[in-house]
Amino acid sequence: MSATVLSVTPDFFAEVGDVDLSQALDPGDLVDIKEAFAKYAVLVFPGQHLTHEQHLAFAATFGPLETKLTVYREESRDQAPGQIEDLSNLDVDDQIRPEDDRVRQMQLGNRLWHTDSSFKRVPARASLLYAREVPPIGGHTQFADLRAAYDSLSDELKERLEGLIAEHAFRYSRARIGFEDLSAEENDDLPPVPQVMVRTHPESGRRTLYLASHMGRVLGLPETESDALIDELIAHATQRQFVHTHRWRVNDLVMWDDRCTMHRGTAFDDVRWRRDVRRATVSDELNTYEREGIAVAAE
Repeated sequence: MSATVLSVTPDFFAEVGDVDLSQALDPGDLVDIKEAFAKYAVLVFPGQHLTHEQHLAFAATFGPLETKLTVYREESRDQAPGQIEDLSNLDVDDQIRPEDDRVRQMQLGNRLWHTDSSFKRVPARASLLYAREVPPIGGHTQFADLRAAYDSLSDELKERLEGLIAEHAFRYSRARIGFEDLSAEENDDLPPVPQVMVRTHPESGRRTLYLASHMGRVLGLPETESDALIDELIAHATQRQFVHTHRWRVNDLVMWDDRCTMHRGTAFDDVRWRRDVRRATVSDELNTYEREGIAVAAE
Protein backbone atom coordinates (compact mmCIF):
# COMPACT_ATOMS: atom_id res chain seq x y z
CA MET A 1 0.00 0.00 0.00
CA SER A 2 1.34 3.42 -0.92
CA ALA A 3 1.72 6.30 1.53
CA THR A 4 -1.50 8.06 2.48
CA VAL A 5 -1.48 11.84 3.01
CA LEU A 6 -4.36 13.39 4.97
CA SER A 7 -4.36 17.19 5.10
CA VAL A 8 -5.39 19.12 8.20
CA THR A 9 -5.91 22.34 6.24
CA PRO A 10 -5.88 22.83 2.46
CA ASP A 11 -2.16 23.74 2.33
CA PHE A 12 -0.69 23.56 5.84
CA PHE A 13 -0.04 20.52 8.03
CA ALA A 14 -0.78 16.94 7.01
CA GLU A 15 -0.54 13.43 8.46
CA VAL A 16 1.14 10.62 6.55
CA GLY A 17 0.15 7.00 7.06
CA ASP A 18 0.82 3.58 5.51
CA VAL A 19 4.57 4.12 5.64
CA ASP A 20 7.30 2.59 7.81
CA LEU A 21 10.23 4.99 8.12
CA SER A 22 12.43 2.31 9.70
CA GLN A 23 12.71 0.72 6.25
CA ALA A 24 14.04 2.01 2.95
CA LEU A 25 11.13 3.74 1.25
CA ASP A 26 9.68 2.82 -2.10
CA PRO A 27 10.85 5.53 -4.54
CA GLY A 28 7.26 6.39 -5.39
CA ASP A 29 6.42 6.90 -1.71
CA LEU A 30 9.43 9.15 -1.26
CA VAL A 31 8.33 11.28 -4.22
CA ASP A 32 4.83 11.55 -2.72
CA ILE A 33 6.24 12.54 0.68
CA LYS A 34 8.48 15.21 -0.84
CA GLU A 35 5.57 16.61 -2.83
CA ALA A 36 3.44 16.69 0.32
CA PHE A 37 6.25 18.38 2.21
CA ALA A 38 6.52 21.12 -0.44
CA LYS A 39 2.78 21.71 -0.22
CA TYR A 40 1.97 21.37 3.49
CA ALA A 41 5.31 22.36 5.13
CA VAL A 42 4.59 20.22 8.24
CA LEU A 43 4.11 16.43 8.09
CA VAL A 44 3.28 14.04 10.95
CA PHE A 45 4.23 10.36 10.70
CA PRO A 46 2.48 8.57 13.59
CA GLY A 47 3.39 5.16 14.98
CA GLN A 48 7.04 5.07 13.92
CA HIS A 49 9.59 2.90 15.74
CA LEU A 50 13.00 4.32 14.93
CA THR A 51 16.58 3.88 16.03
CA HIS A 52 18.82 6.92 15.80
CA GLU A 53 20.32 5.50 12.62
CA GLN A 54 16.91 4.98 11.00
CA HIS A 55 15.86 8.49 12.01
CA LEU A 56 18.97 9.92 10.36
CA ALA A 57 18.63 7.76 7.26
CA PHE A 58 15.17 9.14 6.54
CA ALA A 59 16.29 12.71 7.24
CA ALA A 60 19.24 12.29 4.86
CA THR A 61 16.88 11.70 1.94
CA PHE A 62 16.12 15.44 2.14
CA GLY A 63 19.70 16.72 2.16
CA PRO A 64 22.92 17.01 4.19
CA LEU A 65 22.63 16.57 7.96
CA GLU A 66 23.65 19.13 10.55
CA THR A 67 25.61 18.25 13.67
CA LYS A 68 24.33 19.21 17.11
CA LEU A 69 25.03 22.62 18.58
CA THR A 70 28.34 23.34 20.26
CA VAL A 71 26.51 25.03 23.14
CA TYR A 72 25.31 21.60 24.31
CA ARG A 73 28.71 20.14 25.16
CA GLU A 74 27.55 17.14 27.14
CA GLU A 75 28.22 13.46 26.83
CA SER A 76 25.50 11.71 24.85
CA ARG A 77 22.83 10.14 27.05
CA ASP A 78 22.73 6.96 24.96
CA GLN A 79 25.64 7.25 22.54
CA ALA A 80 23.48 9.07 20.03
CA PRO A 81 25.29 10.09 16.83
CA GLY A 82 26.51 13.66 16.55
CA GLN A 83 23.74 14.54 14.10
CA ILE A 84 21.06 13.83 16.73
CA GLU A 85 20.09 16.85 18.84
CA ASP A 86 18.75 15.79 22.26
CA LEU A 87 15.97 18.23 23.12
CA SER A 88 14.70 16.27 26.10
CA ASN A 89 14.57 17.49 29.70
CA LEU A 90 16.81 14.58 30.74
CA ASP A 91 20.48 14.66 31.75
CA VAL A 92 23.29 12.23 30.90
CA ASP A 93 22.12 9.93 33.72
CA ASP A 94 18.61 9.84 32.19
CA GLN A 95 17.18 11.88 35.08
CA ILE A 96 14.96 14.96 34.84
CA ARG A 97 17.06 18.11 34.89
CA PRO A 98 16.59 20.26 38.02
CA GLU A 99 15.23 23.79 37.78
CA ASP A 100 18.65 25.45 37.99
CA ASP A 101 20.29 23.18 35.38
CA ARG A 102 22.14 25.26 32.75
CA VAL A 103 20.95 23.25 29.75
CA ARG A 104 17.37 23.36 31.01
CA GLN A 105 17.54 27.14 31.33
CA MET A 106 19.04 27.44 27.86
CA GLN A 107 16.36 25.21 26.33
CA LEU A 108 13.57 27.40 27.72
CA GLY A 109 14.36 29.59 24.72
CA ASN A 110 12.71 26.91 22.58
CA ARG A 111 9.37 28.17 23.93
CA LEU A 112 9.89 31.33 21.88
CA TRP A 113 8.78 31.40 18.25
CA HIS A 114 11.84 30.45 16.26
CA THR A 115 13.27 28.83 13.15
CA ASP A 116 15.89 26.14 13.64
CA SER A 117 19.45 27.16 12.77
CA SER A 118 18.57 30.56 11.34
CA PHE A 119 21.60 31.66 13.39
CA LYS A 120 23.89 29.57 11.16
CA ARG A 121 25.27 31.08 7.98
CA VAL A 122 23.75 28.18 6.05
CA PRO A 123 20.49 27.63 7.92
CA ALA A 124 18.25 24.60 8.20
CA ARG A 125 16.10 23.27 5.42
CA ALA A 126 14.08 20.80 7.49
CA SER A 127 13.79 19.50 11.04
CA LEU A 128 12.60 16.01 11.98
CA LEU A 129 11.63 15.58 15.64
CA TYR A 130 10.91 12.12 17.06
CA ALA A 131 9.05 11.53 20.32
CA ARG A 132 10.15 8.68 22.59
CA GLU A 133 8.38 9.91 25.74
CA VAL A 134 5.84 12.71 26.16
CA PRO A 135 4.33 14.33 29.27
CA PRO A 136 0.69 13.60 30.08
CA ILE A 137 -0.23 17.27 29.70
CA GLY A 138 1.45 20.17 27.92
CA GLY A 139 4.67 20.04 25.94
CA HIS A 140 2.94 20.50 22.58
CA THR A 141 4.55 22.11 19.53
CA GLN A 142 2.94 24.99 17.66
CA PHE A 143 3.70 25.81 14.02
CA ALA A 144 3.14 29.08 12.15
CA ASP A 145 2.71 29.19 8.38
CA LEU A 146 4.95 32.04 7.21
CA ARG A 147 3.73 31.71 3.61
CA ALA A 148 0.14 32.50 4.56
CA ALA A 149 1.36 35.22 6.91
CA TYR A 150 3.26 36.84 4.04
CA ASP A 151 0.27 36.59 1.69
CA SER A 152 -1.85 38.55 4.16
CA LEU A 153 0.56 41.49 4.47
CA SER A 154 -0.35 44.80 2.90
CA ASP A 155 1.28 45.59 -0.43
CA GLU A 156 3.01 48.52 1.26
CA LEU A 157 4.63 46.28 3.89
CA LYS A 158 5.61 43.67 1.31
CA GLU A 159 7.40 46.35 -0.67
CA ARG A 160 9.12 47.65 2.48
CA LEU A 161 10.44 44.18 3.34
CA GLU A 162 11.93 43.43 -0.08
CA GLY A 163 15.70 43.17 0.19
CA LEU A 164 15.84 43.74 3.96
CA ILE A 165 18.44 41.70 5.84
CA ALA A 166 18.20 40.76 9.52
CA GLU A 167 21.04 39.64 11.74
CA HIS A 168 20.47 36.34 13.58
CA ALA A 169 22.39 34.85 16.51
CA PHE A 170 21.75 32.17 19.12
CA ARG A 171 22.57 34.61 21.90
CA TYR A 172 19.84 37.02 20.76
CA SER A 173 17.05 34.53 21.43
CA ARG A 174 18.55 33.47 24.76
CA ALA A 175 18.84 37.11 25.82
CA ARG A 176 15.09 37.43 25.24
CA ILE A 177 14.51 34.99 28.13
CA GLY A 178 17.25 36.51 30.28
CA PHE A 179 19.80 33.73 29.66
CA GLU A 180 23.23 35.27 29.16
CA ASP A 181 25.44 32.46 30.49
CA LEU A 182 27.17 31.77 27.18
CA SER A 183 30.94 31.56 27.21
CA ALA A 184 33.14 33.62 24.90
CA GLU A 185 33.96 30.40 23.05
CA GLU A 186 30.28 29.57 22.55
CA ASN A 187 29.57 33.07 21.27
CA ASP A 188 32.57 32.87 18.94
CA ASP A 189 31.31 29.54 17.57
CA LEU A 190 27.95 31.11 16.72
CA PRO A 191 28.58 34.69 15.53
CA PRO A 192 25.72 36.80 14.13
CA VAL A 193 24.81 35.99 10.52
CA PRO A 194 22.69 37.83 7.93
CA GLN A 195 19.45 36.36 6.60
CA VAL A 196 16.76 37.81 4.35
CA MET A 197 13.37 38.69 5.84
CA VAL A 198 11.45 37.53 2.76
CA ARG A 199 12.39 34.61 0.56
CA THR A 200 11.01 32.40 -2.18
CA HIS A 201 10.33 28.77 -1.31
CA PRO A 202 12.31 26.78 -3.91
CA GLU A 203 9.89 23.91 -4.50
CA SER A 204 6.53 25.69 -4.32
CA GLY A 205 7.62 29.09 -5.64
CA ARG A 206 5.63 30.82 -2.88
CA ARG A 207 6.95 33.96 -1.21
CA THR A 208 7.34 33.62 2.54
CA LEU A 209 8.49 35.54 5.57
CA TYR A 210 11.67 34.30 7.22
CA LEU A 211 11.54 35.10 10.94
CA ALA A 212 12.86 33.86 14.28
CA SER A 213 13.40 34.94 17.86
CA HIS A 214 17.09 34.67 16.94
CA MET A 215 16.75 37.99 15.07
CA GLY A 216 18.63 40.82 16.72
CA ARG A 217 18.43 43.73 14.30
CA VAL A 218 17.50 44.67 10.77
CA LEU A 219 20.53 46.00 8.93
CA GLY A 220 20.26 49.64 7.93
CA LEU A 221 17.43 50.51 10.33
CA PRO A 222 17.68 52.45 13.61
CA GLU A 223 17.46 50.15 16.65
CA THR A 224 13.99 51.25 17.74
CA GLU A 225 12.58 50.89 14.22
CA SER A 226 14.30 47.53 13.77
CA ASP A 227 12.97 46.15 17.07
CA ALA A 228 9.45 47.37 16.31
CA LEU A 229 9.46 45.78 12.85
CA ILE A 230 10.68 42.41 14.14
CA ASP A 231 8.09 42.39 16.93
CA GLU A 232 5.32 43.44 14.52
CA LEU A 233 6.11 40.68 12.05
CA ILE A 234 6.40 37.90 14.63
CA ALA A 235 3.11 39.01 16.23
CA HIS A 236 1.46 39.08 12.80
CA ALA A 237 2.78 35.68 11.72
CA THR A 238 1.69 33.93 14.93
CA GLN A 239 -1.94 34.98 14.84
CA ARG A 240 -4.38 32.15 15.40
CA GLN A 241 -5.33 31.78 11.72
CA PHE A 242 -1.73 30.95 10.79
CA VAL A 243 -0.97 28.53 13.67
CA HIS A 244 -1.54 24.82 14.18
CA THR A 245 -0.82 22.99 17.47
CA HIS A 246 0.50 19.44 17.43
CA ARG A 247 -0.32 17.35 20.52
CA TRP A 248 2.39 14.71 20.64
CA ARG A 249 1.91 10.97 20.86
CA VAL A 250 4.72 8.54 21.61
CA ASN A 251 6.43 7.45 18.37
CA ASP A 252 5.30 10.47 16.36
CA LEU A 253 7.88 11.79 13.94
CA VAL A 254 7.11 15.36 12.87
CA MET A 255 9.04 17.09 10.13
CA TRP A 256 8.74 20.74 9.21
CA ASP A 257 10.12 23.09 6.61
CA ASP A 258 12.36 25.65 8.31
CA ARG A 259 12.34 27.79 5.18
CA CYS A 260 8.68 28.79 5.57
CA THR A 261 7.56 28.03 9.15
CA MET A 262 8.24 29.07 12.72
CA HIS A 263 7.56 26.87 15.71
CA ARG A 264 7.70 26.83 19.50
CA GLY A 265 7.30 24.33 22.30
CA THR A 266 4.51 24.96 24.79
CA ALA A 267 5.03 24.85 28.53
CA PHE A 268 4.76 21.74 30.70
CA ASP A 269 5.92 20.80 34.19
CA ASP A 270 9.42 19.95 33.03
CA VAL A 271 10.82 19.31 36.51
CA ARG A 272 8.11 16.68 37.08
CA TRP A 273 7.30 14.99 33.75
CA ARG A 274 9.74 13.35 31.34
CA ARG A 275 9.81 14.51 27.71
CA ASP A 276 12.28 12.69 25.47
CA VAL A 277 12.41 14.10 21.94
CA ARG A 278 15.31 13.91 19.46
CA ARG A 279 15.85 15.98 16.35
CA ALA A 280 17.64 15.41 13.08
CA THR A 281 18.17 18.59 11.07
CA VAL A 282 18.74 18.91 7.34
CA SER A 283 20.89 21.80 6.21
CA ASP A 284 20.12 24.04 3.27
CA GLU A 285 22.80 24.54 0.61
CA LEU A 286 23.15 28.34 0.66
CA ASN A 287 22.64 31.34 2.87
CA THR A 288 19.22 32.94 2.32
CA TYR A 289 20.57 36.15 0.77
CA GLU A 290 22.66 34.09 -1.65
CA ARG A 291 19.54 32.16 -2.65
CA GLU A 292 17.69 35.44 -3.22
CA GLY A 293 20.58 36.97 -5.16
CA ILE A 294 20.93 39.89 -2.76
CA ALA A 295 24.32 41.49 -2.19
CA VAL A 296 25.36 41.94 1.43
CA ALA A 297 28.29 44.02 2.59
CA ALA A 298 31.28 42.12 3.98
CA GLU A 299 30.59 40.84 7.48
